[in-house]
Amino acid sequence: MYQAHYHNRLRSWPNTWFAAAAVDKPLKHVVFEMQLSDQTPTIEDPAPRQLHGDGGGGADLTALFSDELLLRILAAVPDPLRLPASLVCKRWLRLVGHLRHSLTLLDWSFLDRGRLFLRFPDLAELDLVPGSFASPSSVAARGRVLLSWGPFSVTVDADADSPVGECCFLQPGVIDRGLETVARSCPGLRKLSLVASDSETGLMAIAGGCDTMQELELHRCSDLALRPIFAFKNLQILRLVGSVDGLYCGPRVTDIGLTILAHGCKRLVKLELSGCEGSYDGISAIGRCCMMLEELTISDHRMGDGWLAALSFCGNLKTLRMQSCRRIDADPGPSEHLGTCPAIETLQMQRCQLRDKRSLQALFMVCEAVRDVVFENCWGLDNNMFALVSICRRVKFLSLEGCSLVTTEGFESVVLSWMDLQRLAVISCNNIKDGEVSPALSSLFSVLKELKWRPDSKSVLAGTGMAKKGARFFRRL
Repeated sequence: MYQAHYHNRLRSWPNTWFAAAAVDKPLKHVVFEMQLSDQTPTIEDPAPRQLHGDGGGGADLTALFSDELLLRILAAVPDPLRLPASLVCKRWLRLVGHLRHSLTLLDWSFLDRGRLFLRFPDLAELDLVPGSFASPSSVAARGRVLLSWGPFSVTVDADADSPVGECCFLQPGVIDRGLETVARSCPGLRKLSLVASDSETGLMAIAGGCDTMQELELHRCSDLALRPIFAFKNLQILRLVGSVDGLYCGPRVTDIGLTILAHGCKRLVKLELSGCEGSYDGISAIGRCCMMLEELTISDHRMGDGWLAALSFCGNLKTLRMQSCRRIDADPGPSEHLGTCPAIETLQMQRCQLRDKRSLQALFMVCEAVRDVVFENCWGLDNNMFALVSICRRVKFLSLEGCSLVTTEGFESVVLSWMDLQRLAVISCNNIKDGEVSPALSSLFSVLKELKWRPDSKSVLAGTGMAKKGARFFRRL
């Protein structure tokens, strides 16, 4: 009895399903007809097709399935198992290629050979940046090193004074020919990442061949490279990378390029400027022309003085994100000229240096109506600098992570001043102590809808489940 129960428990669901279906006469008849037709040679098919890889020469029942039906079956296969499934036969290899919609190119030669899109004909997202780096051919193998920066890994010359520079990219003509191939072969492309060149040929080909393009990422971008941007009629998300410290130094994106962008992409919803220059004129042009802009990310900027005041022209801006910025605005100008962003909801500061009190105060004045404030691993954020955020009176969510200079006293003085606060997260802030939490702060914790309290690994409340239970946790105490 135990053996019979153990056998039934280990029976897989396909065996159970077919065992139950065997009593179904129509299904049994269909399976018999499939086997019979595959075992009977005809003039068109003189030899029965075999299932590749079974070693026993069994008949391939999937040969009777249409491509559409077999494609639906393969689509249900988990992603890690699709590669083994593509090795069954050439037909399965071709069909599995139709299921791949996102691809990162590591070797440009695969694009030049023209077989990339025969293998993956339905690509919707394509990243060409890693394959756009050229390895130095004149250096011996022992003189090469592999440089990794974020998602990129490139071979550089260890003996050169500047190991990574313009010479590490493919020639503009090679990139343009590759982009023309992409335009001809991927008309349904929606997202593309590439290294820009001053030639308009490549981008114009992409704009003409890929009508559904919605997201574009341009590395080593310049003002000249933005001239064809007007041809992308449906572009909604744009990321411009002028230069990356430690990886490459490209040409500049200035107010000229930002103005070209503003007049050419009026349907833009999300914009990221990384390593770009500019000033009040460029940002104000974007605010005036891109009326649908809702999200702006400024990363490692080289903006000129006074650019913060131009944010007030972004009337529908909801999210402002600043990442890896050494400064905010050296000279924001008089406070009465700053203005505000009326629709702003979220302000995020990630890995920024916040040591200039005047510029940080100007930023909070521009974002006075913000609802969510996030500080993540920001340098220089002490009690005096953190106290400036109290300018924003409508905050409902605050997140502090990796801000070790803020103490419990400075944190409490700001948090208790917000009457609308509903959610709070404090993570890895070592100078905020459990033992210094006052009764007033404890009372605030009890009415919050969401609370994540892990200021350090020694926190008494860190392992109590308070982060998940919030106010319900305190009501049971």
